[in-house]
Amino acid sequence: MNLEDINWDYNEAGNWPPVIKFFVVLLISVLLMGGWVYYDTLDQLEGLEKVGKKELALKKTFETKQERAANLESYKQQLVDMQEQFGAMLQQLPNKTQIADLLVDVSQAGLASGLEFSLFQPSRETRRDFYAEKPINIVVVGKYHEFGEFVSNLAALPRIVTLHNVSLTPNGDIMRLSATAKTYRYLDESDK
Repeated sequence: MNLEDINWDYNEAGNWPPVIKFFVVLLISVLLMGGWVYYDTLDQLEGLEKVGKKELALKKTFETKQERAANLESYKQQLVDMQEQFGAMLQQLPNKTQIADLLVDVSQAGLASGLEFSLFQPSRETRRDFYAEKPINIVVVGKYHEFGEFVSNLAALPRIVTLHNVSLTPNGDIMRLSATAKTYRYLDESDK
């Protein structure tokens, strides 16, 4: 077979040798398949990949929600426990009428420790989300171990009292403690 003897006119394709017909049909088939894959199948493969990722995300969400649903009773019990603990903590916050008693308790904690107050000055109350803090500027004079006992006595009070901006200044055996003691109270409906 000589390629120069073949009439390459498309209208004469029926007279081409079978080998040439086979390769032409194969080439056209490959081009059609390539075009089909490029214009149709690649978009579908990308869509399939996106859907596959979405499926994995949905499975993970489902597993998380299923785990939560399986532990629902446990979560409900935890909520009840936390509400009880919150109620107990609120009991540690005084109401308006108990603030004066708490100020006396702080003062007595210092005196019981053997400290001498140079300054005991309650400041203006500051409101927060659901509570108010009442700072008390204090300056006390005493020995180191008396300060430890004072802090221990404050911690033993049935109400919450915290110390802030603590400064100790030594002067021989005697020391001077400057601090801001803060006590807290729950804001009830009449305060809001």
